[in-house]
This record gives sequence, C-alpha cells and structure tokens, in this order.
Amino acid sequence: MRAVRPLTAVALPLAAVLALSACGEDTATETAAAGEDAGTVSFTWDRNLNAGDEDADPELEETTVEVPKNPENIVVFDMASLDTIGALGGEVSGAPLDSVPDYLEKYLADDAYNVGTLFEADVIGVEAEQPDLIVIGGRSSALYDELSEIAPTVDLSLRGSYLENLERNATFLGEVLGAEAEAEAAIAEVTEGIEEARAVTADAGTGLGLMVSGGELSAMAPAGESSDARGARGGLIYDAFGVQPVVDDIKAATHGEPVSFEFLLQTNPDYLWVVDRDAATGEEGAQAAEAVLDNEIVKQTKAAQDDQIVYLDPVAWYVVFGGIDTTKIMIDDVLQIAG
Repeated sequence: MRAVRPLTAVALPLAAVLALSACGEDTATETAAAGEDAGTVSFTWDRNLNAGDEDADPELEETTVEVPKNPENIVVFDMASLDTIGALGGEVSGAPLDSVPDYLEKYLADDAYNVGTLFEADVIGVEAEQPDLIVIGGRSSALYDELSEIAPTVDLSLRGSYLENLERNATFLGEVLGAEAEAEAAIAEVTEGIEEARAVTADAGTGLGLMVSGGELSAMAPAGESSDARGARGGLIYDAFGVQPVVDDIKAATHGEPVSFEFLLQTNPDYLWVVDRDAATGEEGAQAAEAVLDNEIVKQTKAAQDDQIVYLDPVAWYVVFGGIDTTKIMIDDVLQIAG
C-alpha cells in the first residue's frame, strides 16, 4: 500500500475489492477445473431385468449410467470388480467382507465396511455410508433396482466372450479411476497370457471340465457367445482357454450336467480340469475333489494314468473369475501342463 498518495483512503477499499474479485475469479477457475477433472464416465450395458431368477429367460434392457470419476467411496458386490479396481491402483471402501478372498483383501480400505453378502445387500447400511459408486455383477445383479436409488450403480456381469468382457470392464474402471494406462497394460498382459495358455492347450488333446461338489460330479460345457455369467463360468476352460471338448455337445451327451464316474471312463478325455466347488464356497466337512476322484473307475482313465488331472484354483474359477489378478491365476493353472 502506497501511503504517500493522497487517495490512500479510497485506494485501500478499491484494492480490497479488486483482491477479493481476483480471489473469487481464482476460486471459480479452480472449481471449474476441479469439475472438469472430476467429470463422469458413461457406461452402457444390457441389463437383465430377470436377474436372480434362474428359471426365467433373460430380458435385456439397454441401460446407461453416468459414473463419477475418481470416486472416493466405492462399494463392490462383485469380486471380479474388486480384483480389477485393486489391480489398477484403486481401493474399495465397502464389500461383502465375509466373501472377499484372502488374496484380494489388500485392495480393501483399512476401515472397509461390510455391505451384506454376494446375493443380498444391507441397503440401510450401504445408504448410511453414502457411496459415490456401487458395482455389482453376477450373483448380485438382482440388487440393481434398490442399490441404484442410493448411488450410481453399474453391473459388470460377464456375458459372452470372457476376454472381451474383461477388456470392457478394465477399460471402464481404468477411466473411472484415472488409470487408463494401467488398464491398457493389464489388458495387454492378460491377453498375452491367455494366448500363451491357448497355445499350450491346442496341443493337449481333448479335455473335460469337471465340477465336484458334495461327492458328485457335473460336467462343464462350452458356454457360447450369448451366455450369462453362470454359463460363462462353466465354459471358461473351453471358451477362454481353448481346451478341446472331449465330445462335441457335452450337455447333450450328459443329458444336462450331472455325470457318473463311468462317464469319465466312457468319454476318456486326455485331461480332466477339475474345480472343487465345496473348497471354493468353504463347505465344512466336505470331501475334497481329489479324494472323490480317487477310485478304481477314475484310475482307469487316460487322464489319471497319464497324471493329467489338473486341479484348478477353486476360488479363482468359481467365485471371482473375471478380474485382472484372478485371470493371471487362471493362466498359471492352465500353464501347469506346459511341463
């Protein structure tokens, strides 16, 4: 302030006004810039209006949601999305904590809160936490209507091509998190890994995916391009990793899915790819898949005699399938046969 001037008394208020004006302009500019930096990401998918009803045919409706960029409070019901968010450097504030696999716990906030189960939401509890974004998928798809009233909600369920879905979801989450480069690198890595695995299975002869639960067997079949998440899960070993099915139409050959030990001997695949469902779900007192398959009939199969029964990571293949880290686990499982 220049006190030697006679207009000091006038100049001081004027300077104050100009300073406040400039300050206001700076604040407005910063706010606008912050708004531009925050912004939103648009996500469109075919929402199944009959999600949760396994007996009903899918009724698809194109749905678009605007999701805030760089959300601070993310709730995730889908373990594959928890996986990918964490792999891209993000952190999840709320999840079904009892269902989070050990290897994904590192992607939870230190004060992460419980939001319910993979199938049911604690709606009141979630609303109290005021999340910025909610992600559902697969088992939790039926929760869309009630959760979308709380915060922007997207369904990242798998439908059809595993790799295309993985790329779509990772790209979207990368944009949301401001981790586009990380998403691109992760997609490239898993794509290369899947191609490497497919090169191995191409020379491995025939195979049969097998689910073991409660001491009984179910044959897994290719899912096809229009399959929902459940079908995609069952067909992963063929559709994503290129295993040649031991019979052209497994569902027709099995009259559904349940099969006997004799079916294994009858079809006699070069490889058995086994998922222990009870181990995946933590079924207490369940007999391990390896023990179930330790019998005289199975021992006569080519897979058993050539030591080509492959036990897949049950949590990765049954619970989480679809996330970045989990896909790497699955790739390693298949590459076991590379020898």
